[in-house]
Amino acid sequence: MADNCCSTQLIDGEGSFNVEGLDRFVSTTKLSECGLSYAVVAIMGPQSSGKSTLMNHLFHTNFREMDAFRGRGQTTKGIWMAKCVGIEPFTIGMDLEGTDGRERGEDDTTFEKQSALFALAVADIVIINMWCHDIGREQAANKPLLKTVFQVMMRLFSPRKTTLLFVIRDKTKTPLEYLEPILREDVQKIWDSVPKPQAHQDTPLSEFFNVEVTALSSFEEKEQQFKEQVAQLRERFFHSISPGGLAGDRRGVVPASAFAFSALQIWKIIKENKDLDLPAHKVMVATVRCEEIANEKLCCLKSDEGWLELEEAVEAGPVSGFGKNVSSILERYLSEYDMEATYFEEGVRNAKREQLETKALDLVHPVYVTLLGHLRSKALEDFKSRLEQSLSRGEGFAASVRACTESSLAEFDKGSKDASIKQADWDASKVREKLHRDIETHASSVCSAKLSELTAKYENKLTEALSHPIESLFESGEKDTWASIRKLLKRETDAAVAEYSTAIVGFELDEATVDAQLQHLRDFARNVVEKKAREDAGKVLIRMKDRFSTVFNHDNDSMPRVWTGKEDIRAITKDARSASLKLLSVMAAVRLDEKPDKIEDVLVSSLMDGTITTQSSQNRAVGATTDPLASSSWEEVPPKCTLITPVQCKSMWRQFKSETEYTVTQALSAQEAHKRNNNWLPPPWAIAAMLILGFNEFMLLLKNPLYLMVLFVGFLLSKALWVQLDVAGQFRHGPVAGILSISSRFLPTIMNLLKRLAEEAQGQGQQQQQQHQTPTAPRPYPVDSHSFKNESSSSNPTSTVIPDSSVSSSNVSYSDSGMEYSSPNQMHRRSSKAEAEYS
Repeated sequence: MADNCCSTQLIDGEGSFNVEGLDRFVSTTKLSECGLSYAVVAIMGPQSSGKSTLMNHLFHTNFREMDAFRGRGQTTKGIWMAKCVGIEPFTIGMDLEGTDGRERGEDDTTFEKQSALFALAVADIVIINMWCHDIGREQAANKPLLKTVFQVMMRLFSPRKTTLLFVIRDKTKTPLEYLEPILREDVQKIWDSVPKPQAHQDTPLSEFFNVEVTALSSFEEKEQQFKEQVAQLRERFFHSISPGGLAGDRRGVVPASAFAFSALQIWKIIKENKDLDLPAHKVMVATVRCEEIANEKLCCLKSDEGWLELEEAVEAGPVSGFGKNVSSILERYLSEYDMEATYFEEGVRNAKREQLETKALDLVHPVYVTLLGHLRSKALEDFKSRLEQSLSRGEGFAASVRACTESSLAEFDKGSKDASIKQADWDASKVREKLHRDIETHASSVCSAKLSELTAKYENKLTEALSHPIESLFESGEKDTWASIRKLLKRETDAAVAEYSTAIVGFELDEATVDAQLQHLRDFARNVVEKKAREDAGKVLIRMKDRFSTVFNHDNDSMPRVWTGKEDIRAITKDARSASLKLLSVMAAVRLDEKPDKIEDVLVSSLMDGTITTQSSQNRAVGATTDPLASSSWEEVPPKCTLITPVQCKSMWRQFKSETEYTVTQALSAQEAHKRNNNWLPPPWAIAAMLILGFNEFMLLLKNPLYLMVLFVGFLLSKALWVQLDVAGQFRHGPVAGILSISSRFLPTIMNLLKRLAEEAQGQGQQQQQQHQTPTAPRPYPVDSHSFKNESSSSNPTSTVIPDSSVSSSNVSYSDSGMEYSSPNQMHRRSSKAEAEYS
């Protein structure tokens, strides 16, 4: 989070204002977009009092902190600023150079006063960092500094409201309620003693400042307690500019877009009204000159041809002798610096030399890292190629990985040693560790790929070995279907597991992984069976109907049945339904665990024996049901193994019966039709009665042949009307409907017959005239349908199929053999009926 704070030095130790840095800070943090919704917090206090540490913990900034193990001295020079991370609204934190430092000396307090005044003028909240043991002392707690700042502020700036937050560090056992009054009294005394302009002579302190006091434990002795107290203090800076916040009643705030310009102008006013003493001449010259020499040598290093060639070569790939060549170049420029700066002040000279060496190594380090990256990449690529070659030769996977890893790491160690630089103690172990991780990652990925390839291979083999046989077994739907499936599954799974175990020996997997892989293969085979079972369960109704149709329409020799009237349709139907029900019981559940169940018995007893939903009077009283299919699960069958629930079986059976009922009805109709078509004569007793009672009439007809001719003609006409009107077909719909239909069609049919007779007679006359005119021409015969004799003598209505035509298309004609009559419409109806009965 500290990387997002954009820490910037606003004013350096010499008092120079960093305009470019401030502009960069404003653009990076987008401060100008905040309007008036921003706050400024500054901290001031004695040198080495932990100001930067407090700011970093309080606002998650990254101000430089003092290293206590290297001694106590000046850490922060000038004024630094940063964005307070995670604080709303936008808050700027300022870290001021500590006061009362030995680096500036006892009399050089100009910058301290200027920086303190700048903080009071710019900040909404000023944190006064002070030691607990300084409370009550006259020359401690920044009292002289505050007195000077108050006096100058009244003269330079218009009044504004600033919050003074006194933070008491390293709090002792003295309660805060006893320390706070003392502090407030001291601040009030300072305010009262400051000379004020006439306009603010009687202005109270609260008009310009809000005084707040808090205390913190020692960071070094009670670090955890210190962090908890800082976290609590941090909460007070959220929404600090809202009413009731630390800076809730501030005044004279400039817009955020003008903050940079306002801060620059305030610093100019401060500088113009205060003299700034420069460092001692000797130190100043040494500092400036040594820095110039160091910068000159650094520029020479950057433009050195040898260095540029090495840099360019490293960009392309690994370079042999890199470390030796770079060490030689660095040593040459450092020696030149020592020679030119030998007469300057030793402390400054050594400090600048260290800076030069640091900057030179900073210049070299990216190239060094790039070189290590090339070495790592090359070693990794060599590992990949060696491993691939080793596997292609059929060597074991684990042994190949070990050998290739050792070879690649040794190659990298040799290259990194050659790239090491004498002036730097850079360690290549992290890159080596990364190389090792990359090798392990690649080996793991190759191992996973090879194992996945093997697994997929044996999964495909299992799928091919199981899918089609299982589908065939499900289609047969026999009683031992699941036993056959279990036997098939065990045989194919054991074979695949044995082959797979042999194939993965070279991977040297641990026992748990091997067991997991083999179990995965077994689970896959089981899942293939279960998936296939669920797929076929969705088609069970179709297969039940196919099974019913096969058993019902074919005999034991698989020959199609002809319904002659001798078959027991009831028994055949029961057998067909039993076969279909057996198929349903097979597909009702997955039976791979050889556990007995009663699914088939329940289905037979409930659906075939008709024991569904039987209730006793006692059960009716309590609303209970004994329907074994009124459930969503089978007894002794886990839910995950259920393919078709009892309720679904019941519903499916109901649908199956309704869809197969038509087939049974058609068979019954075909039997009845066959019986009717093969039984034209009346019963024997009726024939005997007709012979006895009609003997006189028969004798009369024999004595007078004219009556016989008249009866014969009447019979022909009656038969023609019978066929034309389709009397039998009309009465199939009921007597009343038949009578009404025949009565409405009787007269038109008579007229049609007479018309046909007239046309036939006229046609006969024309034929005779043509015969007299052309006696050699053959006499034409009328083309007509089947004769009445042929039609009346037909014994099987299913033997003739004639295309449909209208009633008016019937023909009546005379030939040498007598009158002929046909009715295409009637023949079509009878043919359709016969086809339906057969089906």
